[in-house]
Amino acid sequence: MQPTLSWLTSRPIAHRGLHDDRLPENSIAAARAAADHGFAVECDVHLSSDRVPMVFHDDTLDRLTEMSGPLGDRPSSELVKLALAGTGERIPTVADFLRAIDGRVPVVMELKGTSPDADADFLQRLGPLLDGYDGDLALMSFDHWLIDQALAYGKRPVGLTAEGTEAEALARHREIFDQGCGFVSYCVDHLPNEFTDYVRDRAAPLITWTVRNPAQVTITKTHADQMTFEGFLPQN
Repeated sequence: MQPTLSWLTSRPIAHRGLHDDRLPENSIAAARAAADHGFAVECDVHLSSDRVPMVFHDDTLDRLTEMSGPLGDRPSSELVKLALAGTGERIPTVADFLRAIDGRVPVVMELKGTSPDADADFLQRLGPLLDGYDGDLALMSFDHWLIDQALAYGKRPVGLTAEGTEAEALARHREIFDQGCGFVSYCVDHLPNEFTDYVRDRAAPLITWTVRNPAQVTITKTHADQMTFEGFLPQN
């Protein structure tokens, strides 16, 4: 394992923060709860219509807010006022989210893309916020064009988020990984496979998503280095 990335696997990673019925996913409250328990925090990032990085998972607002339609169609000034899952928590900006964590625990940030053209300025918008953050933080994505931008940015570790067991998919994952990724986050139900074995053979950290039961914990302990979990409290 790369020494500079030992912090990435040193503790379980709370998927979208330590959320439950009271604390909505990707909220500042869920992030603080994870940090209070000593867990790393995984979060998701989209850009608003005015190109402000926002912490939110879905492409659309329908599931977690009273509004509907794509998050990317609305400005940040509107998004920060939207209640999450009917609670007092609001959709946070990345700036506010990182300010709340304040380097207490590592952050694993998944970049959520739309298309290469629509996302052309993603790291241009996100990078300055990361430059000013004094804490362990890694970037990852399913989207190859965002991985390319993150690698070009060059100031934070970059990982590939992936899934699948088909030979064609595994070959594509390897092609992207070999461009310079430092770690991989892989679907726990698709381990082990030739690609994840390839990653581990190169001593690159392999983390799993999303672990929700004891069987998936066992898979992670056998075939990976750390888990991204939700719905229970693992031993730290």
